[in-house]
Amino acid sequence: MKSPAAMRPLTDLQAGGVRALLFDIDDTLTTDGRLTAPAYAALERLKRAGRILVPVTGRPAGWCDHIARMWPVDAVIGENGAFYFYHHQGKLHRRYHEEKQVVEKNKRKLEKIALHILRQIPGTALAADQPYRETDLAIDWREDVPALPTAAAERVAALMREAGLTAKVSSIHVNGWFGAYDKLAMARHLFAERFGLDLAAANASVAFIGDSPNDEPMFEFFENSIGVANVRRFSLSSFPKYVTNEEAGRGFEELALHLSK
Repeated sequence: MKSPAAMRPLTDLQAGGVRALLFDIDDTLTTDGRLTAPAYAALERLKRAGRILVPVTGRPAGWCDHIARMWPVDAVIGENGAFYFYHHQGKLHRRYHEEKQVVEKNKRKLEKIALHILRQIPGTALAADQPYRETDLAIDWREDVPALPTAAAERVAALMREAGLTAKVSSIHVNGWFGAYDKLAMARHLFAERFGLDLAAANASVAFIGDSPNDEPMFEFFENSIGVANVRRFSLSSFPKYVTNEEAGRGFEELALHLSK
């Protein structure tokens, strides 16, 4: 879907057959950087109702370890598709796109690329969660630094691509990594390996909700793709099929209520 005007209201989504929900975290589940009690309660309700729940995020491995262990979710995809973690029978299980030695080699290269970008784009900084990342580089453009224009984020992404990285802009960071994987590629692996589902065949029974350019592969692929209302602030090549009335975490709550009808 190429135009934001073509997004349909959430009320048009046929919710009865949706058995799994994948969701972005920043500015989709959270609001102004915080996970609110009502948004977390919405997660709990969806889990109690028997939905498969999978956060799909650009956030780091360190965060995902906690999420897989502590949240009411079945697995978590992190660092824009570099891995998935899940907690089962008292243990955390990890599945990576790349072998560990490749990850370590790439990490050293990313450090050099980061220094170049920070020199070129004033006002940017390494994301505060960079120390907890295993596979990618995150440059902060509006989380812990004064918000920069979207053009600055796009310039960061361009520098990453010039350095040979895949780059995606999120609502707070620009993420770059070596390799062609993305959120959707790892979601396919997860659902096949963990749940025995072919996502293409099961498309109508799965929904995804997000808000920013790094969610575009998911918006394009899923029949039941939803944007929280703040998705409209980005110029995207692929918009979600549906959109909530509310922004951020309240938009997530709106979707959770709709799925419970």
